[in-house]
Amino acid sequence: MKSWAITRGPSVDPADKRLAVEVEDHPLAYGKFEGVIPKGQYGGGAVIIWDRGKWLPEGDPYEGLKKGHLRFALQGERLKGGFDLIRLPDKGKKTSHPNWLLIKRRDDHASPGDGDAPMRDATSVVSGLTVAQMAKAKTAVWHSNRR
Repeated sequence: MKSWAITRGPSVDPADKRLAVEVEDHPLAYGKFEGVIPKGQYGGGAVIIWDRGKWLPEGDPYEGLKKGHLRFALQGERLKGGFDLIRLPDKGKKTSHPNWLLIKRRDDHASPGDGDAPMRDATSVVSGLTVAQMAKAKTAVWHSNRR
């Protein structure tokens, strides 16, 4: 599963351009994981499922990934509508974690001037817990240092 870390969370304001750092591919099972990754392991800390739904690529996603411009729509519980992921130039630095920008497209689901609206609800769509509550609950453990 291709993955990006959106450092400030996604925005629904088309004027916002959010940094999205491409991270390691994750096993498909990780997409349904809530719990804790032990400290010292990759991604260590509490994990919640903040949103879930469908990812609908627009055009060939393999070609978009290669060119550095992925166009897609989300049909999630929290995020909906069109988005673009645009890879930033590497400026001579060869990195295994390229930086991208996540940009909300103008559509019926955009909210100009209120881009942080989705982040106001920082609970899991599965358990209803916050990250802090999940850290205490430790309902499951994922060992990222194992195959």
